Amino acid sequence: MLVLGGLNLGEAFRVLFQTVSWRDFLDVAIITFLVYRLLLLVRGTQAVQILVGLLLIGALGAVAFILDLPVLKFIYTNGGQVILIAVIILFQPELRRALDQMGRLSTLRRGLLGPETAQLRRTVDEVTRAAMRLSESATGALIVIQGDVGLEEIAATGVRLDALVSAEVLGTIFTYKSPLHDGAALVHGGRVVAAGCVLPLAERSDRNQRSGTRHLAAVGLTQATDAGVVVVSEETGRISWALGGELEGELDSDQLTARLGSFLRLPLYESHRRSLRFRARSSPSGEPTTAGRS
Repeated sequence: MLVLGGLNLGEAFRVLFQTVSWRDFLDVAIITFLVYRLLLLVRGTQAVQILVGLLLIGALGAVAFILDLPVLKFIYTNGGQVILIAVIILFQPELRRALDQMGRLSTLRRGLLGPETAQLRRTVDEVTRAAMRLSESATGALIVIQGDVGLEEIAATGVRLDALVSAEVLGTIFTYKSPLHDGAALVHGGRVVAAGCVLPLAERSDRNQRSGTRHLAAVGLTQATDAGVVVVSEETGRISWALGGELEGELDSDQLTARLGSFLRLPLYESHRRSLRFRARSSPSGEPTTAGRS
């Protein structure tokens, strides 16, 4: 019989369940879930460095109390409220995204309150048609498909449209010399919410050093949010798809339709979504296909 601290394993579990109630398990589970969601929110953003800095400050405070350092203890005791306000200010974008996700109910909302399948299919068809037309004429374009995370701050940088999504509307937006053609179009709920939007740029690296501004903007937004972005290169007319900070280039009509369908969780493309995840895990290099200059 396995012995643990003078007790056999069965006795240890019996003592554990007698001293720990179901409320304690629930408490730990909720805290674990909240910490996990926090890490997902800040992953791939500048907030990671801020979070590390705050953890170091917290560790220093713990050392001050453990070693009974009077000056540091005084600073931490009296400056706690200031630190809390500073954290709220520094993490304002992440907190907004977290509250937005909670309000949207994420997966539950998709099942109960999400748009109908016909609307999603129409979005896929119209965005694909628009991308193919723009590709044939080598007209540069950025089409953002919103995910669960709200993009109100992105929409606020452009011009509000609230137009029914269609290839004609998207084609008009990105027509050369149009006032809105240099920005991105934001699509959500079967409508073009805004156009001429400004997206955050990803930092250049060895992997994307040949990418143009449009592709860097697509990668930058998808690093910070769960949105998907269709990119049409103005130089080559090639179509790319950005998601999760990764860029996949040179897509044809069927491939783009599959990417959009799996992103919007259409039943027909769920198997495609799973195959993409498997292929990403089994890829020896782990590097995406990058597109050329925009």
